[in-house]
This record gives sequence, C-alpha cells and structure tokens, in this order.
Amino acid sequence: MTHASAPGKIILFGEHAVVYGRPALAVPVTQVHADIEIRDSSRAGIWIDAPDIDLHAELNTLPSDHPIASVIHNFLFLARVSPFPNLGINITSTIPVASGLGSGAAVTVALTRALASHLNHPLTDEEVNAFTYEIEKLHHGTPSGIDNTVVTYAKPVYFIKGQLMETFKVGKPFTIVIGDTGIHAPTRESVGDVRKLWEADPGKWEGVFDEVGEIAKRAREAIEGGDAKELGGLMDQNHALLREMTVSSPELDRLVSAAREAGATGAKLSGGGRGGNMIALTEADQAESVSRALTAAGARHVIMTTIED
Repeated sequence: MTHASAPGKIILFGEHAVVYGRPALAVPVTQVHADIEIRDSSRAGIWIDAPDIDLHAELNTLPSDHPIASVIHNFLFLARVSPFPNLGINITSTIPVASGLGSGAAVTVALTRALASHLNHPLTDEEVNAFTYEIEKLHHGTPSGIDNTVVTYAKPVYFIKGQLMETFKVGKPFTIVIGDTGIHAPTRESVGDVRKLWEADPGKWEGVFDEVGEIAKRAREAIEGGDAKELGGLMDQNHALLREMTVSSPELDRLVSAAREAGATGAKLSGGGRGGNMIALTEADQAESVSRALTAAGARHVIMTTIED
C-alpha cells in the first residue's frame, strides 16, 4: 500500500492578473486535502475508486481527457511503464470541487507522488510541479501555474508567471474564513472571458492588471509586517477590481458584504470567480461570528484557517 496527500490552496491576491505577468499571493490550506492510496491488485487493469465523485471504473473505460485518467496515462508514459501494472487506486478528498481551493491540482499532485512511489520512479518537487502544470493546462487552457506551485510545495508563495517561485514570511499569524457559494465555476471559463475583455481593449485591462499587481506587492509587505488592517483594505480594493473584470457574482458579493458587516477586516472573492469561494480576513476571536454570518448569507461550507509560516 502506498499513500500520498496534498493540501488545498487559496489565492489571497492577484487572481486573473497573474495570467498576464503580475504577481499573486497564495497559501496552502491544510485543513482540506486530497488523499491517494495505491495497492497492487489481483484484478487485471488499473481500477479507480473515487467515491466523492461517484467514480468506480477501470482506466481504459474512461475517456483519455478525463482529469484522473490523463494523470495516470501521462505518468505511465513519462515513467515508461509497460505493460501497465494491475493496481487499485483509491481517491478521496475533502476539498470542494471547482471552488477555487485547488482540488484538481491537489489530486494531481497526490496521485503523481503516489504513483511515483509505488512504481519506484522518484520525482523531485520541481518535477512534480512541472508535471502537474502540464496536466492543469489540459483542463484550464492558460492556467497561471499558481495552483500546482502552492499545492506542490505547501508553502506561502509569491508568484509571478515564468519566474522562480518565492516563498514569503508571515510576520504574524492571521485568520482567514473561507466561504463556499456552492456554485461550481470552472476556472477555464472565467479565464477565457477575461482574455476576451483584454483582447478587445488591451490598454484598459493592462492598467487594471497593473493595479491588481501593485495591490499584491503591498499585500506581501503587509503580511510580512503583520499589518492586518492594511491587508484587509487591500482585499476590499482587489475585490472591486475583480468585479470590474466581471468575475464576481451576486452570491459572492453577498457573502463578501455579509463578512464585512460581521466585522471582517476585509473580504474578496478568491480564485476564478463566478462562484466558488470568497475569503474574509478576521481577528481570531471574530472568526466564529463571521462564519455564522456567512452561513446565514448562504455559504454552503465554511472553513476557518490560520495563515502562518
């Protein structure tokens, strides 16, 4: 039996603009994770059990572009495994799907590591990260690369596409409450729509992306300096710009407003938008009341997490 696990992630600042070369900040969310178990099997074939998505199938019965099948096929090709072994693969995850918490990247990272270990084909973190990014491209078109990076390294990350990853220090632990709208919102669609806006008026949107990038830079300084008040204000500014990009939604705006009214220092959507999650920065002793406010405003799930080194 081989086991591997990978955490979720949340983008704090810079989503969408990160695709256009601006910085973004993201952190792992260890309260949720994807878990993979692989065992040798007496049954012929590679059998996949993923009860969270009601998947119970042999690999070759799945279309080649199925998210899980594509990971296995591409890994076996990379590792030059032939013939295919007889395996049982069990996949479970506590990360909500299509909600901005990196569920796809987490499953890919955990599954890749489990396969690498079980089949004696060791991979470095850099190789896992690069492989996962290629898988992300299959399903998201032009992903930023931030999901695979944060999930692979499980550290707070300051990320600029095409540059070396930088981790950053957290000056003082801070509390984030994550509210899930319950609306599945594939990142590919919102990324594509923002690209259409940019293609129609690149001058305008380059300016907007510059603003988002400057907010991300200031947010890193605030995190490193432990300045929660500054950080909350930057969240509010970033959310306004994301609304301008048309990637918010009535449900997200309602949860953001509810968090602020309950005493959150700042709040914004997180991830691709149009659904999925929002995040609220709170004092530790206010997290419960903000959580209750989000639930009352329609959040399907609420997660409280502490961001620290």
